[in-house]
Amino acid sequence: MAYQAVFKRYELKYRVTFEQKARILSAMAPYMVQDEYGKSTVRNIYYDTDDCVLARHSIAKPDYKEKLRIRSYSKADAESTVFVELKRKYDHVVYKRRVGLAEKEAMDWISSGRRIGEETQRDKEIDYFLDYYKGLKPALYLSYDREAYRMKDGMDWADGGSDFRVTFDSNIRCRETELSLDADPYGKSILDDGIYLMELKCSGGIPLWLTKVLSEEHIYKTSFSKYGMAYCYFMEKTPMDVSRMVAEGSIATSPQTLYMPKHVFANPAMITA
Repeated sequence: MAYQAVFKRYELKYRVTFEQKARILSAMAPYMVQDEYGKSTVRNIYYDTDDCVLARHSIAKPDYKEKLRIRSYSKADAESTVFVELKRKYDHVVYKRRVGLAEKEAMDWISSGRRIGEETQRDKEIDYFLDYYKGLKPALYLSYDREAYRMKDGMDWADGGSDFRVTFDSNIRCRETELSLDADPYGKSILDDGIYLMELKCSGGIPLWLTKVLSEEHIYKTSFSKYGMAYCYFMEKTPMDVSRMVAEGSIATSPQTLYMPKHVFANPAMITA
């Protein structure tokens, strides 16, 4: 299956109830259909340093942040296709680089810190990330049930444009043990029962037909980092508590925790290409 490898978009997040989701789906019906993944259980392994630099950096809500994960859309064995994803956010825009590989090859790459074989620009950026953040290791298993929708063929920009997507995530679970994509999805829940995390993924504005239902339902944008929330859960702190502790220095930090990494200043095209 062909897959999109480079993303540049806005990702807007909302908490919605079961009833609100039903009304949104009704409004979406003339314009959108399920994408190639449809309904799936997304499995992720997030990588971080021993002192969780990337998690704490995310919670501090800086202008720039980045994270690395390996993702699969089903239970994976050594030969299953998974995705190594480098995700950056700068000035509210999300930039994602994704490389599809066999699970064993992906794990070997991240553990060794160097890609073997083909070397694209995406590979080089991930290699640089691995070299910059020394000692990265699997830190968290995070899974969720996802419904994903794309625009119907032939929709124009006023309806949302061909790249407009909507996802609904529920049953978001995390754990710090059994960090393998071939393991069953279980763990501690970080989202209330009956609540869905809706994400709007777009390169421009939200279509008017969706803006209308959001306004009618009094649904407002929220801040929700799955990895950041999971870190807070295991810290037994709220995101606000952790952000304050990072700013005050009461959590051990390194210089790169609160600032855009130097390699981005040295090569700004890395986040805008």
